[in-house]
Amino acid sequence: MTTATQTATSTWTIDPTHSIAEFAVKHLVITTVKGHFRNFEGTLHIDEAQPKNSSVEAKIAVASIDTNLADRDAHLRSDDFFNAEQYPRITFRSTSIESAGRDHYKIAGDLTIRDVTKEVVLDTEFEGQIDDPMGNRRAAFTATTQISRKEFGVKWNQALETGGMIVSDNVKITLHIEAIQQK
Repeated sequence: MTTATQTATSTWTIDPTHSIAEFAVKHLVITTVKGHFRNFEGTLHIDEAQPKNSSVEAKIAVASIDTNLADRDAHLRSDDFFNAEQYPRITFRSTSIESAGRDHYKIAGDLTIRDVTKEVVLDTEFEGQIDDPMGNRRAAFTATTQISRKEFGVKWNQALETGGMIVSDNVKITLHIEAIQQK
């Protein structure tokens, strides 16, 4: 979040056409299934002199889930998983940001899935800034975390005859974010 050309506090919005909010979960104990959400938005308030004073807020439209399989996506939108009708958004609001080395940060915040809010920590890497051909200032970040889906009320599962469960409890989340500075 530190650059030679940027000073003071600035506001950035996530560019969803150049960003991705994806997840990965084990299926049948041995295979990883990935998916992403097509619709999301967010705002970053960045204080480069004092990164701890920065903040992040994001909203994801649950109904935009995409795992490349329509039947699975419909099941994920149902009450067995996200219940997109009753809980249409996943939200994140940062509560603290700490430096974790050059261009690395620990962003703690409240993640809400369904009606459950838990603190998570996003291991975040600032990947740089650039001026695009249209005169916009852009910045890129990658953030990762892992959550227990059961802790957020996403509990559907079935036991396998050979042991284990159809869907793992552990979900890996990766965010590749490109943000545009607001003028």
